[in-house]
Amino acid sequence: MTEPFVLVERDAAIVTVVMNEPETRNALSRTEQCDEMIDALDAVNRDPDVKVLVLTGAGSVFCAGGNIKDMEAKQGFMAGTPDEIGERYRHSLQRLAKTLYGLEVPTIAAVNGPAMGAGLDLACMCDMRIASERARFSETFVRLGLISGIGGAWFLPRAIGHARAAEMAFSGRIIDADTALAYGLVSEVLPVEALRNRANALAAELAANSGVALRYAKRLLRLSERSELTVALDATAALQTIAHLTEGHRMSVERYLEEQRVRRAAGR
Repeated sequence: MTEPFVLVERDAAIVTVVMNEPETRNALSRTEQCDEMIDALDAVNRDPDVKVLVLTGAGSVFCAGGNIKDMEAKQGFMAGTPDEIGERYRHSLQRLAKTLYGLEVPTIAAVNGPAMGAGLDLACMCDMRIASERARFSETFVRLGLISGIGGAWFLPRAIGHARAAEMAFSGRIIDADTALAYGLVSEVLPVEALRNRANALAAELAANSGVALRYAKRLLRLSERSELTVALDATAALQTIAHLTEGHRMSVERYLEEQRVRRAAGR
């Protein structure tokens, strides 16, 4: 029986999705891989107890992008007529892009190794990115006579700005983790053995907050990317009104006041 491409790990309110095909460097070339990831992400959206998602890769690579051997053999996404290839992209990779980017909870990409082509684009779909020292990043498509089929031309400029994105997209250059940090592509670079622990600690820090507030905050961040201030403020007023009435808000206020009382009693 074929091993699943996606492993889902659950720790209380935190879900970790692991791309699990290290023998192919977690290459993303088949519709069933996308279907597995989409199913896992949809399950997160449906579960109100999930607060944070971590995305990472098994082995030494985050995701190598498309499988070059499949490209040569014209199989996987690359099989069939032009119409069939286009439809396959729309209903697999591009559906995955919409699902990951549209996830309701905060997402952290723990980039354990090279994130190439579609792998880089997957990382850019996440809200936060941290990387190991072994991570490498590239929009490799032009070097193969291709463009990003999963939306890199939309995601990458939003992560690092137009000029840097254009440089990476037009050159296909590979950058190391320190350069990615300087570009603002990742927020931290860590030893590879410390990456998962740091991702879990960051996820736990976020998950300590109200799940409703986290989902609302993310919804507003997404809305702010495509709306005028007045529209964003109207949506904020509506969501804030609901948030004031939630159990999460009440518990957060109680916890905050208790922490203040403890500090005052300790003379801090």
